Amino acid sequence: MGFLHYGETRSFGFTDRELTHLRTVILGKLNLQESLVFTWIDEGAQHSVWLHPTIPLHFEFETEVSPELNPAWIEQLLTLANSPAGLRLVAEPEQEQG
Repeated sequence: MGFLHYGETRSFGFTDRELTHLRTVILGKLNLQESLVFTWIDEGAQHSVWLHPTIPLHFEFETEVSPELNPAWIEQLLTLANSPAGLRLVAEPEQEQG
């Protein structure tokens, strides 16, 4: 289990696999100085946070090795991040066998 530390006081848990993909999308948006809302459901409750380049974020992973990225999931998450509703954590699609 990894954690997204938001600001100085909040932390949210995700699997390392989810967090690796979220980090890729979130940092891509923030690197372009773009803000976004990020929404997910955890234990039956919906959470939303506003992500802005000036808000401190810290990604903490349980393991040292980053999981391999699934390009289809990155593309899906980026599409959501660029939509009016913002980034939402959705189930990982199966990877195409190459």
